[in-house]
Amino acid sequence: MARVKSGTVTHARHRKVVKAAKGHYSRRSRSFRVAKQSVDKANQYATRDRKVRKRTFRALWIQRINAAVRAIDPGLTYSRFMGALAAAGIEVDRKVLADLAVNEPEAFGAIVEQARAAA
Repeated sequence: MARVKSGTVTHARHRKVVKAAKGHYSRRSRSFRVAKQSVDKANQYATRDRKVRKRTFRALWIQRINAAVRAIDPGLTYSRFMGALAAAGIEVDRKVLADLAVNEPEAFGAIVEQARAAA
């Protein structure tokens, strides 16, 4: 039986890992052994941070809505505003509310007035 050499396959695997480590610092981007560790850790961070990104954006939207609501009516808080929205039957998510608060304050003010009337 003929001897099988795996140099081509190994080289391709190594090249794939080193290519994924492009942009990493020093030996992390050149040496396979160190690049493999670096890429594995980067993938762990990427998996974790896909969940964290959702949390971070939701927190940002809440802060923007709260600031905009308090600018319109200093006595109104975020939680009371969201309760008033539910009472008014307005089903707009936080992402859209935050975008309206930043880009179209008049429309956001109209929503606040409707919510305040219903509460």
